[in-house]
Amino acid sequence: QVQLVESGGGLVQAGGSLRLSCAASGDIFGINVMGWYRQAPGKQRDLVATITTAGSTTYADSVKGRFTISRDNAKNTVYLQMNTLKPEDTARYYCRVVQWNGRNDWGKGTLVTVSS
Repeated sequence: QVQLVESGGGLVQAGGSLRLSCAASGDIFGINVMGWYRQAPGKQRDLVATITTAGSTTYADSVKGRFTISRDNAKNTVYLQMNTLKPEDTARYYCRVVQWNGRNDWGKGTLVTVSS
């Protein structure tokens, strides 16, 4: 099992920036994909961005050009740089890892609030 701890959330004005971090520990050697998802109140949890061990990335259309996902394999940490934040980006952001055997683990999330 992989334990994930997210940090970096908070309150920011529209147009501002935040950087989220997610540190993985435990059974980390099997990690393939690391990613960020978000869930706004009353809505489903949606993909924000993912990154593979090789560095291939995917993004939701709504964040392309504004968010950047990166990872430090030596530190077992994935980051999400969020720029030009909008009120609609307000959500709880969750880290997720997928192992090569298909198992996936989730963090508890960090809250991002963007004020207009």
